[in-house]
Amino acid sequence: MSNALPHHYPIGIDPADIDFMGHVNNASYLKWVQAAVISHWQRLAPPEVVGRHLWVALKHEITYRKPTFLGDDVIATVLLEKVHGARAFYETIIRRGDEVLAEIKSSWCSLDAETLRPARIAANVVEHFFRKGDGAI
Repeated sequence: MSNALPHHYPIGIDPADIDFMGHVNNASYLKWVQAAVISHWQRLAPPEVVGRHLWVALKHEITYRKPTFLGDDVIATVLLEKVHGARAFYETIIRRGDEVLAEIKSSWCSLDAETLRPARIAANVVEHFFRKGDGAI
């Protein structure tokens, strides 16, 4: 896990993200995590592989640490923890500066873009997400 290549994804906070209490609604974090994980895949996977896989979320576990507000400068840092067959396990940390706002553990399933059936991620593809020497498969 320590050799995973981080992907930093800037998050834009929209007025529609703000709830009745004046901070970001919890549901918006799910939208952000999905966008950040897909961006991570698109940035690090080989271009010839990106279009052959679609991703669906299987599970999200979110720990909210601090509220987020309109106008905050927020970054999601995405790390691929491991891949097992067609399943990928991610950690996403959402921060405002040095403050951790939320920590998300999520699992995803890769689908073949044509058949929409689960599709294994090849070891040579997984290697693109880690520093040399730790494929975490």
